[in-house]
Amino acid sequence: MPPPAPSKPSSPGSSRAASPRPAWLRWLLRLLLWGIGLAVAGAVAVVLVIAVALSMAYPNLPDVSELADYRPKLPMRVYSAEGALLGEFGEERRTLTPIQEIPQVMKDAVLAIEDTRFFQHGGVDYKGMVRAVLANLGRVKSQGASTITMQVARNVYLSSEKTFTRKIYEILLTFKLEHLLSKNQILEIYMNQIYLGNRAYGFAAASEAYFGKPLKAVSVAEAAMLAGLPKAPSAYNPISNPKRARIRQLYIIDRMEENHFITPQQAQEARKEELTVRNGSNNTRVHAEYVAEMARQLIFAQYGSEAYTRGLNVYTTLNAADQDAAYQSLRRGIMDYERRQHYRGPEKFVSLPTAAQELEEAIDDALADHPDNGDLMSAMVLEASPRKIIAVRQNGDSVEITGEGLKPAQSGLSDKAPPNIKLRRGAIIRVAKTAKNTWEITQLPEVEGALVAIDPRSGAIKALVGGFDFDKNKFNHATQAWRQPGSSFKPFIYSAALEKGFTPATVVNDAPLFFGAGVTGGQPWEPKNYDGRYDGPMTMRTGLAKSKNMVSIRILQAVGPKNAQEWVSRFGFDADKHPPYLTMALGAGSVTPMQMAVGFSVFANGGYRVNPWLIARVTDHKGRVLSETQPPALAQSQRAIEPRNAFIMDSLLQEVTRSGTAARAQATLKRPDLYGKTGTTNDSVDAWFAGFQPTIAAVTWIGYDTPRNLGSRETGGGLSLPVWISFMDRALKGVPVMESTVPPGVVNVGGEWFYEEFSRNAGVPSLGLEDHSASAGTGSLPSQEAPAPEERKRILDLFRN
Repeated sequence: MPPPAPSKPSSPGSSRAASPRPAWLRWLLRLLLWGIGLAVAGAVAVVLVIAVALSMAYPNLPDVSELADYRPKLPMRVYSAEGALLGEFGEERRTLTPIQEIPQVMKDAVLAIEDTRFFQHGGVDYKGMVRAVLANLGRVKSQGASTITMQVARNVYLSSEKTFTRKIYEILLTFKLEHLLSKNQILEIYMNQIYLGNRAYGFAAASEAYFGKPLKAVSVAEAAMLAGLPKAPSAYNPISNPKRARIRQLYIIDRMEENHFITPQQAQEARKEELTVRNGSNNTRVHAEYVAEMARQLIFAQYGSEAYTRGLNVYTTLNAADQDAAYQSLRRGIMDYERRQHYRGPEKFVSLPTAAQELEEAIDDALADHPDNGDLMSAMVLEASPRKIIAVRQNGDSVEITGEGLKPAQSGLSDKAPPNIKLRRGAIIRVAKTAKNTWEITQLPEVEGALVAIDPRSGAIKALVGGFDFDKNKFNHATQAWRQPGSSFKPFIYSAALEKGFTPATVVNDAPLFFGAGVTGGQPWEPKNYDGRYDGPMTMRTGLAKSKNMVSIRILQAVGPKNAQEWVSRFGFDADKHPPYLTMALGAGSVTPMQMAVGFSVFANGGYRVNPWLIARVTDHKGRVLSETQPPALAQSQRAIEPRNAFIMDSLLQEVTRSGTAARAQATLKRPDLYGKTGTTNDSVDAWFAGFQPTIAAVTWIGYDTPRNLGSRETGGGLSLPVWISFMDRALKGVPVMESTVPPGVVNVGGEWFYEEFSRNAGVPSLGLEDHSASAGTGSLPSQEAPAPEERKRILDLFRN
């Protein structure tokens, strides 16, 4: 047998490969495979769970299709005839602005701080999320990852609670919005919907609220300030927190520069720009709060609660310049009167701490309850002496009052001043700037007033101020205050007399009258002239110019109180508020300033009675006209008196403003086409002036809500006439002087106007001359015209001048 062949030696490597693996390695491989399998299975399970959850949640998402035609709640806005904003009503202050009308600088500012990649991502910015996480972990300035689309989803449909479920819904809604709407539509909704503080929703409303300008006019600096509001409208409010708002604004300007929305030069200019933020003291909006409220009531009566959400634009007949003149004139007139009154003391006393921080907080809290009232600003007294007062205003400005500025409150600086008026540390007072740019102490007035002006040719209300301050007293004195008109009512009695044969040349005896108890049925009545003087026989023209009470009473005697009662109703007065007694001659009935404006308009327009009206046009938020008022032509209005009656009354009322109790009118305004009549009631309770120029009739009234004496020397000519003159001075700027056209049936004889049939002594040549000798003590009154017993109090409350 041959020997066996020798075997080949094995290599060392092959020997190791053939050897079994260590046990620990096998276990490690198994664990790794199991881990990967479990991880995959878990991921699949999570995906399945999320898929199931999403499939269940998605059908429950709200329908976002309505956002394709975005219609938020829009307030009702009231405007003047020229388009000046007078007021707005609704829960949300908002101006719906299409995306193409939003300036690029505003969009850039918002994108720079809220969502730089808005036009690149699909609703959820994953890159932004990673960047925000890294930035927050690195403890640099905190960044959010909420996109604009996510904010729209949250603000429109979801609550503000921070839960995992709400976040899921937010993301789902985001995808749904991105699928349904274009990027511009989403951005438009965001910029109109977002709340920005100060009752402003959307950037257009915020621009008006904070800067008093339309959004299209904002600068880079202003846009950056507005763009800082969405994160925290209260914390970054430029009115209440200017320092924090400024820090936020600068950061946004940096972001705009970093993202190349603005150039470095624009950024530098924006950082340096000083912003003028709108607040209570520099609010330039037309003061027409009473008119806005009137418009609100009229529109609400027509549209109901929808008036506050449909975005209605209500255009009134008001002239903004006339309204401003009326507001300023009435306030100035009331404050001129207030300076003559005694000092009633501080509004409140507060115990002030000594620590600086506590002192500042105490002052802020106290003055918050006493806000500024226009140019009457509240202040806290820190130091007080007979020679100087140091006070601080709510904005932190220090005020020093010395010399003439202390005079209005001199009684409060006396050592003997009672505690309730003593000026001392902790007293809340009112201060105002003087014409010399110094400070003076003042006080909120207790007296009230009204001014109303209408176009006598159409009845359109051109200006209306219903009181000193709407927030202080919402009662509209122009339309709601029934007051006795005093001598301002006499022209309507004279108008009735013209139809009974009286002429401006009729001589009437200005002599005392006395009506005994047997005539009055009660206490004797002895009416007097305002000045206590009796000038004897005078023409009816002079009697009205001088406002002689005896002349008016004798004229009413001759006309007949019942005839006069019917006559005055032609002018729009309520007959039942003017009982047919001789006291009517002295204006003892009840009227409103608006009624007086309508009544005097009859004289101004040649004899037509016009109805006052306010709403000219109503449109929706897109400018579509919903209703429009076309006033009837004057010739189609109701004729109250004949043109010749109106013409002669104009001549008499012109005499009042030329040489009579209102002579200051023509002397100040330097034009002859002014007509009117003063009125002061008994005990100077009410002060009136009612007058007109052919293009505008205006009435002013001043008095206390609870009737009381204005002061022994206060009259309509001294109180209300200056207000009327101040208003007319501005309202008639550029209005040419107008001359009256002589109507048919009127002739001029010897420089006086007559009805043609009474021009040859056919009318009433004289009145009361026959009883001149007896009038001082035995004047008689026809029994059928004697005041009834129930009229006794009215007789005792007679009016003068």
